[in-house]
Amino acid sequence: MSLSSWNENEAILHSLQDDILVTNVDGTILKVSEATGKIYGVTSESLLGKSVYQLAAEGLFTPIATPMVLKEKKKITFVQTTNKGKKLLVTGIPVLNENGQIFRVVSYSHDVTELLELRKFLQTMEGEMERVKSELDLLRSLQLYDSGIIANSAGMKNVLTTSLQVADVDVNVLLLGESGVGKSLIARFIHNKSARNKGPFIEVNCGAIPESLFEAEFFGYEAGAFTGASRKGKLGLVELADGGTLFLDEIGELPLAHQVKVLKCIQEKKFYRVGGTKPISVDFRLISATNKDLEKAIAEKAFREDLYFRLNVVPLTIPPLRQRTEDIIPLIHYILERLQEKYKREKRLDEAVIHHLLQYDWKGNVRELLNLMERLVVISPASLITTEHLPDYLKVSYPSPVSSAPLLKPLKEVLENVEKQMIQDARDQYKTTTKMAHALGISQPSVVRKMQKYEIS
Repeated sequence: MSLSSWNENEAILHSLQDDILVTNVDGTILKVSEATGKIYGVTSESLLGKSVYQLAAEGLFTPIATPMVLKEKKKITFVQTTNKGKKLLVTGIPVLNENGQIFRVVSYSHDVTELLELRKFLQTMEGEMERVKSELDLLRSLQLYDSGIIANSAGMKNVLTTSLQVADVDVNVLLLGESGVGKSLIARFIHNKSARNKGPFIEVNCGAIPESLFEAEFFGYEAGAFTGASRKGKLGLVELADGGTLFLDEIGELPLAHQVKVLKCIQEKKFYRVGGTKPISVDFRLISATNKDLEKAIAEKAFREDLYFRLNVVPLTIPPLRQRTEDIIPLIHYILERLQEKYKREKRLDEAVIHHLLQYDWKGNVRELLNLMERLVVISPASLITTEHLPDYLKVSYPSPVSSAPLLKPLKEVLENVEKQMIQDARDQYKTTTKMAHALGISQPSVVRKMQKYEIS
């Protein structure tokens, strides 16, 4: 290039690394930087003199800056897509003449394809993190060791999931299940997860209060209401539940004569103390529980149908322990840890003992397991609890293969048989190894290895 043909402005333009393009008001390209052609996959010289409208029609890029700047009459920024699929952040600037009119449009751009892909990735990750956070929140809400509830089994997981769903809604819940399954624990769990968790949790055992004293205990009484009554009167259990949760345990044991009064209190949230003439309003959330078949009791005229329908808005059945085999071992360890803390004794269970406990029917459910574990911790003289310390009824009902034939079946073989059966049962119940792992309380790779070991497909 000769010195006479050198142009300072052109030199400055081409020294820039960014895409710069200048058009007139008709959209004809007057100047471009050398970087412009590279971005669009053409030579910069081939763009000179061409119309941006024509190039847009040919698909080189879209949209275009010139008409947008002419319309807005100010600096604009937008995202442009090239024929190569790149995303450009384009800024268009109007250039005014001495009369204040637009006579040139200058645009420059930055390739933001990677940034947009990164943004998309981050949005995906944010969505994934939100999902994981929701799962963690749920798991945190299901904190077993904080609440004393073990829920590795599908049945108990469903119970806790439903409990969380109804916790923040003041709907009546009826807990069903055998004696000892933990209905009181679930009731308190619902209360603790509700908006009323700062209020009282008042538990009323409807079967433990003498029929003659039920009204005085439940509704309270005024001073001098009857012979032997306190001079100051007494607040009833329902009044103590104001602002919190009223839990009517063993509701099926409630005498028929008192059922209509309890129903009226539940419906109207008002009651009269014994000997009182002024109605008292209360605000409580109602949870009831029973191990009885209330529909059968209704048929036998032992339970009011209208009270049943009032209680049974959301029924929740807690499965018995014999149907929660995945929960037994975690429960054993949980209870053992708590008892060791309580009695300041270091105890551990022999594998044969665990085998017996897994095979037992547990008609008394979690309460029976808790009582047995407490007995074992207290009476066993050594730190290792063995089958010698088990009660006779448990040994006789479910003898351990090890104790009955120690020379024929070593402990390792017995435990492998038990493990194989549990893996097979989990495979029959669940479709995926991930769900099996959750149910069994082990990792998914461990499930796969054990399935291969025992040739379970």
